[in-house]
Amino acid sequence: MTTADKPINFLLVDDLEENLLALEALLQRDGLTCLKARSGEEALELLLEHEVALALLDVQMPGMDGFELAEFMRGSERARHIPIIFVTAGAASNQRRFRGYEAGAVDFIQKPIEAHILRSKANVFFDLYEQRRQIEAQRDELETAAQALRRADRHKDNFLAVLAHELRNPVAALGGGLHLLKKDIPPERAHDIRTRMERMLDHLTHLVDDLLDVSRVSQGKIVLKKARIELGEVLQSAIDASQHNLEAAGHSFVTELPEQPIWLDGDHTRLAQIVSNLLNNAAKYTPSGGTVSLKAEASGGWATITVSDTGVGVPADMQSRIFEIFAQVEDHLGKAQGGLGIGLALVKQLVSLHGGVITVTSAGENRGSAFTVRLPVMA
Repeated sequence: MTTADKPINFLLVDDLEENLLALEALLQRDGLTCLKARSGEEALELLLEHEVALALLDVQMPGMDGFELAEFMRGSERARHIPIIFVTAGAASNQRRFRGYEAGAVDFIQKPIEAHILRSKANVFFDLYEQRRQIEAQRDELETAAQALRRADRHKDNFLAVLAHELRNPVAALGGGLHLLKKDIPPERAHDIRTRMERMLDHLTHLVDDLLDVSRVSQGKIVLKKARIELGEVLQSAIDASQHNLEAAGHSFVTELPEQPIWLDGDHTRLAQIVSNLLNNAAKYTPSGGTVSLKAEASGGWATITVSDTGVGVPADMQSRIFEIFAQVEDHLGKAQGGLGIGLALVKQLVSLHGGVITVTSAGENRGSAFTVRLPVMA
């Protein structure tokens, strides 16, 4: 419920039921809720449960009178700021008025009550309360936005640091390779240098492609080339693209794929990119010799693809933000074997373009993680 939808509470305290009903009828309007109490003790109980914009207190009540109730309210952190209007049947002497104002009253109303005067005064406090509530809501929204900006700025700084590192290493390797090739070296040595340079160039190309893809998706410039495709073929393309990374890390790779065809309306290249990115991510964040699993099945009109691993896991407080651009688990930055950490953001965007959803689960640090993609199946 938004602030605008929440009712404004006001409190009426009088030992006579007929007086409470009369005041309620006089002040009631849309968006107001009347809280009625027949004694000071009952009023204090209501104040413990509800926020109140205005309190109208009868001065003369058996037991705790209006002045005593007001003094209790002023001694309460929760109720001390509530405006109080005293309602009295007798003439208010200067001494009584002084005591009332000392107890925190903002006004005295004499009985018989002039309806339009009380209504006008009460409406001022209701409007002030609503304005204050709106200001508090706006303050909270601004603080939430400010926190998001600070988090994004921190992620951006981390990203730029990783980007600088990822670009510096292959550029340095390419520069070193060119320097060596200018020298008189054996052909075998030259061949090894060219091979390493090609590998570094492929790495740079992959980094740039990831950056461009994220930018294109964010700007709505990627157009999917959809067709009727079979999920098994997509998964095999993803496996072929990720096989080197899985083998290089010495991981066991386990698959559980459906025997029957599962047909999707999608872009073969982009869907293979989704699964390949997840497999590469699992390979990067799983210590050497771990296990990476790929499972696919169809049920209830949806195809489910799950990539799980025995790696470093995803902390609970990070699972809701792991797909944000620039978001990385800071403790894991040193455990990744290269990359900008934007792969998961790109994956989520591509999954969304296909009308699907992606989620992550993890039992905790060093207990692995599982990324699940759900895509609609063609009839």
